[in-house]
Amino acid sequence: MTVPYEDGGAPLIPRPEPTLPALRQALATVATSRLPEFFEDLQRAFMRAGDEDSVVRIRMFDRQRGVVVEIERHPETARRLHAAEQAVNGPGPAERDRAVREGGDIMRAAHREVAGG
Repeated sequence: MTVPYEDGGAPLIPRPEPTLPALRQALATVATSRLPEFFEDLQRAFMRAGDEDSVVRIRMFDRQRGVVVEIERHPETARRLHAAEQAVNGPGPAERDRAVREGGDIMRAAHREVAGG
């Protein structure tokens, strides 16, 4: 198993607070191309929260965006995840299996970091 955050360098930005403005600003800094996705997902989360009369969807959105920022603020980790996402569609089962493991390792590590652990 590879070490998810062994990039050899410091993160591009400090980990942001888990608030909408901080996550938006962080994403604008480390992955500007993902801002449209951020706003679409945010709108969906608020609509579902209203439909369900619950803030759970908003908290889930904050967590998911926190994970995205956590990965993207580490350039080598982000590069590895994006490569794994592409390799999932590769021609051989061994390549696909490696890609799934690599992507899963990176995502689990990011979730742990965002959760504080």
